[in-house]
Amino acid sequence: MGGRALGAAVGATAWAFLLTIFAAGIASAEAAPARPQQTDLAAVELPGPASGEADQPQSSAVLPADDDAVFPDPAADSDDAPPASPASAPTGEDGSDPADASGIATPPPVEPEKPSDTAAPAPSELGQKPATADTPAETPAPPATAEAPPPPHPIVAEIRLKLQDPALRKGAAADDLAALEAFYGEHAGPPLWITTVGFNSKAQALIAELQKAAEWGLPAEAIELPPASDLPSTTAAQAVDELKLALAVLKYARFAKGGRVSPSRISNLFDQKSNLLDPKQVLSEAAASPSPGAYLASLHPKHDQFERLRQLLGKAVAEARARGRKPSADGQVQRIIVNMERWRWMPTDLGSYYVWNNVPAYTTRVIKGGKSIYIEKAIVGQVKYATPIFSADMRSIVFNPQWVVPETIKIEDLQPRLRQTVRGVPDVAVLRENKLSVSYQGKPVDATTIDWSRANIRAYTFTQSPGSSNVLGALKFNFPNRHAIYMHDTVQPELFRQTVRTLSHGCIRVHEPERLAALLLAEDKGWSPEQIKNTLAKGNNSGVQLSRPVPVHLTYFTMAYDGVGKLHSYADIYGLDSKMAQALFGKAEPLQVDTAPPPPQQRRRAASGGVRGPYLPGLFGN
Repeated sequence: MGGRALGAAVGATAWAFLLTIFAAGIASAEAAPARPQQTDLAAVELPGPASGEADQPQSSAVLPADDDAVFPDPAADSDDAPPASPASAPTGEDGSDPADASGIATPPPVEPEKPSDTAAPAPSELGQKPATADTPAETPAPPATAEAPPPPHPIVAEIRLKLQDPALRKGAAADDLAALEAFYGEHAGPPLWITTVGFNSKAQALIAELQKAAEWGLPAEAIELPPASDLPSTTAAQAVDELKLALAVLKYARFAKGGRVSPSRISNLFDQKSNLLDPKQVLSEAAASPSPGAYLASLHPKHDQFERLRQLLGKAVAEARARGRKPSADGQVQRIIVNMERWRWMPTDLGSYYVWNNVPAYTTRVIKGGKSIYIEKAIVGQVKYATPIFSADMRSIVFNPQWVVPETIKIEDLQPRLRQTVRGVPDVAVLRENKLSVSYQGKPVDATTIDWSRANIRAYTFTQSPGSSNVLGALKFNFPNRHAIYMHDTVQPELFRQTVRTLSHGCIRVHEPERLAALLLAEDKGWSPEQIKNTLAKGNNSGVQLSRPVPVHLTYFTMAYDGVGKLHSYADIYGLDSKMAQALFGKAEPLQVDTAPPPPQQRRRAASGGVRGPYLPGLFGN
């Protein structure tokens, strides 16, 4: 048969084979579960040979997922089917159907894809939506870049430069300079107080308050201020004015909080600290305050005693000027300012219920709600054993305490006596006379068997048992501190009759301690006075823990107001006012109240308990 007839026969055979496969596919499709989604055949574009490329293999083929797209309906090529339109039927170079050459429709060969080393992740694995015909593939956004900070205000930029000027930094506190560098390094907007036409209203309020520094006992001459009416014409001059005002505010705040002079610089007796604020905080708060002048005034102590002294200062300054004296060289003015300064070192909150021991006044008070409910005489440390100044919390009260001899008395009083001998035996009479027992590493020892001339007396413990001859008396008030100071009773009540009572080794001896214990325990536990007496009568060494610690303040105020608003002045018994005035004013002006000589320190005898003997100076009451 002819080639064309042969081609037709082969073509018919091929189509019959395809129909068989297609029918099997339909049967399997009917048996299989329905697909959730069918592919739209109209949307599937089958690849075909381009013009002139019918005999060349295709590099790749797009295979739709649906079987019907792979295997088209054979009816489309049956004799009954309409001929393909010229637009859809592929043609050869001569315009004829390429299949006419053999009579067999040959699909283009599919070239297998080459495997890649790494499988590309699906769009869903990348957190991206797959691209569709309607939704184009998203292009990854470029990485975000940090925005450049805005340029600083011209005056602020100049301030940053001026802060490195040695002339401006000279004499300024390092903490203040560091705060200014940090503050203006972060601040890019307009300056706080200066404008192109001078100081703003907040700056004017600050300057007005800073000019009143002397009224608060602060040295006005030490706070350098730019003129309130200054009109700097250049950016550099404006920056300098801003910085001068900022430095003045920071110095004023430091002085107001007690930073004019360090307590320890005056004496190591002052175990206190200034209540300083962070300078950067001061700048922020002063700038944010709607009333900057009032903000500065609020930095001073709120204690009633401080405010009373401030009012007294104004009168003393006026009187000094009336006498033709410079206020800073007047003894009364100096004394007031010195005492005001010490209030700046006190805790901001003294407590609603507290104990106040004022050393120069030789008094102990209990303050409740701002009023004194207990005022009694006190005995304080000798000049050699001066009572330190600090605050601590009372945590317990001991009934019938035992006394452990402190290091100072061991070295200075016991050791010289124990090194004496009587017929070659250590003289331990001082131990018998004071009813002191001796122990070493917690075990009792016989003092007569120890060579005290060679022994390390610090390694031994000397204890006095509770009783009528115990130097602490019947009560001890504990407020733990690093100075080993406490308050207690005494077996020498006659010493309270003396006017000058610098008589102890540092601790505070209290007159009528039983009444003090009754007040404290009634407040804390609701105890009655009878409970106090019954506990004391038992004679047992016992302690009572306070449920709420009571603040105890040991102070050194040589000027103080009593409960009825009367001012009292006291002698500078430890010379601390003089040292402080020297530091603040360059020279201390003496007052008449300080001219009385201190009492002579001498050996004393006990006056209670029937005890007699050569008691050691200072032994009683540490």
